[in-house]
Amino acid sequence: MEAVEYDLMDAAEEAMWWYRAMHARAIAAFRAHPRLGAAKGLPVLDAGCGTGGFLRRAGAALAIPMVGLEYNPQAARRAAEKAGVDVTAGSVNTMPFHDGQFGGLFSLDVLCHAGAEPAQMLAECRRVLAPGGVMVLNLPALPWLRSAHDARVFTVRRYTRATITAELQAAGFTDIRARYWNALLLPLMILQRKVLAARADAPSDVTNFPPWLDACLFAATRIEAGMMRAGLRFPAGGSVIVSATRP
Repeated sequence: MEAVEYDLMDAAEEAMWWYRAMHARAIAAFRAHPRLGAAKGLPVLDAGCGTGGFLRRAGAALAIPMVGLEYNPQAARRAAEKAGVDVTAGSVNTMPFHDGQFGGLFSLDVLCHAGAEPAQMLAECRRVLAPGGVMVLNLPALPWLRSAHDARVFTVRRYTRATITAELQAAGFTDIRARYWNALLLPLMILQRKVLAARADAPSDVTNFPPWLDACLFAATRIEAGMMRAGLRFPAGGSVIVSATRP
């Protein structure tokens, strides 16, 4: 990403509704996976950890040792300071870790990035996970939703449930669960991306929202999460959350 996008992320990821909602969905998907605990006792990797907001939040919520990997050395340093854990500067395509080193793995909005080679990255994720280890990915959904913000953060792939499931199966993962989320806000997302901020030089979606608006948007994601826990599956959404196991 551009340096300014790392700065925006660093400033916003603790409080902005989007980050709080994405982090909550990822943690919930990890906890709900049927194989959770099969590789108990090993640390958990955040592959592409950015400036460390999720590292800190997941470590506190799950009470498990976390390790970070981030391509940008300056962002890696920020992440280590923010989360208080070890963060290595390196590529998700050639991870500098041993085989089977981790009992779990998160990677949030990374596989979609221009710098990620999907088949190579997924092979590396499988390699560094111990047998039975659970992986959780969050990805931007629906290719037709590509926007100026995607270009700013070098997102070159948006996924459907079917496409990410097929990629994970080809990479040798099992117990795959893929669900759309950010569905209730999808109409507003379409309006923002395709009408209000459709020009190529539109500013980043990561910004400071008025407190009342941020609270309303986050409340919508909380309502949606409750609906998902009750068994509702949305046919579309702005993102797709995926969990899978290394057999």
